[in-house]
Amino acid sequence: MAIVVGHLGTPEGKEALVAAVSEARRREIGLLVVTSGSAVSAEELEALEARLTDAGVEHRVVPGTGDLAEDLVRTAAEENGELLVIGLRRRSPVGKLILGSGAQRILLEAPCPVLAVKP
Repeated sequence: MAIVVGHLGTPEGKEALVAAVSEARRREIGLLVVTSGSAVSAEELEALEARLTDAGVEHRVVPGTGDLAEDLVRTAAEENGELLVIGLRRRSPVGKLILGSGAQRILLEAPCPVLAVKP
């Protein structure tokens, strides 16, 4: 069992990582961080590893294919994820009627509960 979260440099992605680390500590389980594919530099990965080590959570970084929604759902299924954490953007009143397509796919296809956070 593990908490699954995506690694994105956006405010939403950063908030999701903070929430995922908190949940991993609270539940005393590991953290699986799925990267967004080749868009992540070696420096970013190094900083991520240092941050997670400093946070004191057992973790593993899983390289993604570029379709983060698909990668998160697949990783949660393959690794028996206990919780999947995603970040959501604030939206206008009209935008609130429709979630982003990635978030919607995750919510509908996830094999485990999903925690949605916003910055």
